[in-house]
Amino acid sequence: MNGFKQYLLAETDSYQGYVDERFQGLAEQFSRMQDARSDQGGAAVAVYFQGQKVVDICTGKKSQTEDWQTDTLSVCFSTGKGVLATLAHIMVSEGILDYDTPVAAYWPEFAQNGKSGMTLRHLLSHQSGLYDIRNNIGSAVEMYDWQHMLQVMEKATPRFQAGEDIAYQALTFGWLIGGVLEKAAKQPLTWLMQRYLVEPLQLDGAYFGVPSNQLERVARPLKKPKPVQPEKKTATQSYAKKKYKASFSDRLIELSGQNPQDFLDAMVPKNMREFSFYGDQGLQSVIPAANGAFTASSLARIYAMLANRGQWNDQQLIQPETFEALSKIQNIRRDRVMPVPMKWRMGYHRVLTMGKRVKHGFGHIGYNGSGAWCDPDRQLSFAYTHNFLIGSITGDYRLWGLTQETLRCADAVLKGHKGWF
Repeated sequence: MNGFKQYLLAETDSYQGYVDERFQGLAEQFSRMQDARSDQGGAAVAVYFQGQKVVDICTGKKSQTEDWQTDTLSVCFSTGKGVLATLAHIMVSEGILDYDTPVAAYWPEFAQNGKSGMTLRHLLSHQSGLYDIRNNIGSAVEMYDWQHMLQVMEKATPRFQAGEDIAYQALTFGWLIGGVLEKAAKQPLTWLMQRYLVEPLQLDGAYFGVPSNQLERVARPLKKPKPVQPEKKTATQSYAKKKYKASFSDRLIELSGQNPQDFLDAMVPKNMREFSFYGDQGLQSVIPAANGAFTASSLARIYAMLANRGQWNDQQLIQPETFEALSKIQNIRRDRVMPVPMKWRMGYHRVLTMGKRVKHGFGHIGYNGSGAWCDPDRQLSFAYTHNFLIGSITGDYRLWGLTQETLRCADAVLKGHKGWF
């Protein structure tokens, strides 16, 4: 109830940036959701509608001493998977590689251990069986080394035959997709990003591996103040409280009837305490499934191009036949790792809302509650970034709420009324 009261009494204009008056409701909701925690971090939201930017706003703190700016970079975890997938689709459109040619044709070393027939389609749609990170590396710190991780993927053995099942490649996705792109084009992934995505779309911040001269732009989590304890609890009391306080994600996995070991193997490398996504080494490493750093505006523009079916400023970055392929649901089978239906496309999943339908929309959320998506039917795209210390495999409730309000504002223009469904 406290949170709901805070929301109702929150400031509705606690943000800076540009808002089209038709999307004022979204800006006010964004302000309400962030107002009570503005001293704990910051956030940004950006929206494109019918090819034009209609929202680009931010609020809160980038660091203890700096306010969030519209050009602030944010670590977006799995939201970056959609960006990497988009790069892959552009390269397919360019004829550099093909969805159904075996990966080993571009990357011969990849054929080891039963992977000779595996294709880019299998990798993009999480049907490869190569989701296990926990048993393929001895320590999380190995993820800092891009070339080493490509060799790990070469030697990995799938947990099931390609195409026979579906399991979210939570961390392996980046090395699998990024590796085949590099091998097919014979160029580094950072070069491919710049050539095929950043330059054509004139993005103001989109990195897998943040350059040293851009590190100061990155919003890192603020340290939480230590709560005052009226009396010190015993070790037994502390352990008991921790033991029985299951997270929402834990409960979802339990209720779904899935094997928790699949989730652990996909999501949690060993010795994570020795690793940090937010330290300089973590930010500068290339870990595309998890450490992409973006501005909200860059994410929204990437998806604006997708909302326009691959076209941007008179450039056809993704050919019509490629767009039809990438936006088609590949598999509706139950995922071994994710506890909710994802309706996987090639590199994207369905848009998660609080009621509105987005039948042909797709995008990707991140473990920290960031997210970006497009809806070609509405010619609409959206992105939300932040630096709060939260984690949920199904997205923070603010992401769902902001998505819903974005759709409602667009429908007010397109249909004459906002509606809830």
